[in-house]
Amino acid sequence: MNTIKKTILLLAFGLAQICLGQTSDELMLYRQDFKNISGKNTVSVTSYKKGDSHYVYAGGIGNVDVYSLDKNGKLTSISNHELYKQKGPARGMVADNIGGTDFLFVANKHGNVIETFKILDNGAIERVALVEDTDKTHLGTAITLQVVHMKTSSYLFIGGLEATPGLSSFKINNDGKLTHVMSMKDDNKIHTDGIIGMFVHNIKGKTYLYTGGFQDNGVSSFRIYQNGTFKNINNISDNNTDRYLTGAYPVTGVTLDDNHYVIVGHRHHKYYKRNGFIKKTDFVYHGDGVSVFKVNKKGALIPHFVLKDNETTKLQGQTRIEVISKDNNEAILAVGTRDDASIQLLKLNKDGMLSPINYLETGFSIYYGLRSHKIENENFLIAGSFRFDLGKIVTYKIAPKINRDGKVLRHIVNLKYKEDATKAQVDEAIQTFVNLKNEIPEIASLEWGPNESTEGHSHGFDYCFTLTFENEHALEIYLFHKAHLDLVSKVGPIIADVLVMDYWTKK
Repeated sequence: MNTIKKTILLLAFGLAQICLGQTSDELMLYRQDFKNISGKNTVSVTSYKKGDSHYVYAGGIGNVDVYSLDKNGKLTSISNHELYKQKGPARGMVADNIGGTDFLFVANKHGNVIETFKILDNGAIERVALVEDTDKTHLGTAITLQVVHMKTSSYLFIGGLEATPGLSSFKINNDGKLTHVMSMKDDNKIHTDGIIGMFVHNIKGKTYLYTGGFQDNGVSSFRIYQNGTFKNINNISDNNTDRYLTGAYPVTGVTLDDNHYVIVGHRHHKYYKRNGFIKKTDFVYHGDGVSVFKVNKKGALIPHFVLKDNETTKLQGQTRIEVISKDNNEAILAVGTRDDASIQLLKLNKDGMLSPINYLETGFSIYYGLRSHKIENENFLIAGSFRFDLGKIVTYKIAPKINRDGKVLRHIVNLKYKEDATKAQVDEAIQTFVNLKNEIPEIASLEWGPNESTEGHSHGFDYCFTLTFENEHALEIYLFHKAHLDLVSKVGPIIADVLVMDYWTKK
């Protein structure tokens, strides 16, 4: 390569780094699409690239829905598949290639089994194997799965919420079947009681697994060997001052420069109101925060940094942390929250310090359904909710924040009623729509009226409703609010067509 070409490449790389630095602090989420699911609710979401196609898998109670995802973040339904005994919900879903075949592994939580599905050419799935729980395998109420690739074999690590909890390793055979390798029963030292998050770091030829213990309030590190066996390295418990591990929930990690980090969130036990669900009730609430641990040369976790929740962040009830993008200097993370019903964007610098970027109030609480996926140069998040009245999966694009200062959003809804709809039905539908202003405070104003145009270009639309929102958060809250969903369900049978348009304008 000649000197001129080298200089051009270096300049291009430098400009890319500058642009990243300039825009990462101003990123925002923008909804691209949402689709109905056939399951009773969406608990888990994962995605997979097969060839040049991108697929999304949404696991709910009783089944798994399959969608294709295009470069604009649009979803197209492909198929849905029943889980074993129509149980579930599907949790800990992970897709991977084993011996040249693409598989989707699903933890059937209340079916107490691990299901292996082959991913077909069109993204649909076909069950090829099933492993039931035993007294030795700790698969009961399974929640989290983690594929670990070693030099000659791949292994599936499994954790859950059962009465006799622990961590298990299974060898993944080329046909998708699982062979039990080892299980470690939980005790008062390790944090494997209610494993809801796991992450793997490969450091200088050695493989380490990190687990969060939801019920025993801490994190543990393990060394994994080539044959799939493992041993405990160290354990860190919650405290009442500088750690936020009560109900340790999502676990992820990144490598920046030569630093290896593990990031852990929690849904504090104070948020759970069901008696008997929390095993250790002597916890103390001292706020919410995301904890960063540094990994030392032996693979052990060292407490490093905590980003505490405050009035400018949405970190209450963290249930999923996804890495959106990273380079050698920083990583962009997304935190899904059940109690703040939001997605919070964070930046982790190479020194292991977290800082907030922006957040979007999604209008629905996120339980386990959040997945980062990249298509070409675009970064997306796919989200679902445990809400039984929602029944949707939503996609967001991560992009530079648009300046909305001094502007409001007009949300225009044009409705065409069916010819056989009675006057009483139409009047009731209108009144229900107008009443949304009383049930959803995020609606700044609402006006409506019947179509009076005589130009002949109304295409049969009868009524127009104009809603005003102060920001993106308000629109999302309205869109997925129970009152709005009830309206759609109630008046849907008499609607012949609908036309929706949004635009931003000065206040």
